[in-house]
Amino acid sequence: MKFLIVFVALFAVALAAPANDVTIVRSESDVGPENFSYAYETSDGTSAKQSGLVKNVGTEQEALAVQGSFKFVADDGVTYEINYVADENGFQPSGAHLPVAPEV
Repeated sequence: MKFLIVFVALFAVALAAPANDVTIVRSESDVGPENFSYAYETSDGTSAKQSGLVKNVGTEQEALAVQGSFKFVADDGVTYEINYVADENGFQPSGAHLPVAPEV
């Protein structure tokens, strides 16, 4: 009996979930030993791209430096885009909707 109740509950949840017919319309990637890049775009307007490379290869200061961006359409219908750099100085995002720290 418990199995039937759990099955019916899961079935009801599956039926109530909105259909999500998002498909990938573009996908590219290139991965090497010291660098990489990828990009994708979906049918709902979401996209992302990123590239990175290893800096100071073979030294004690070896670090990964990454730059990229992503964008998506939010529930309010507005398209948000973030550009970023991530390196030895940390993650540094920027976007028109993000607050900017005051100059010091």
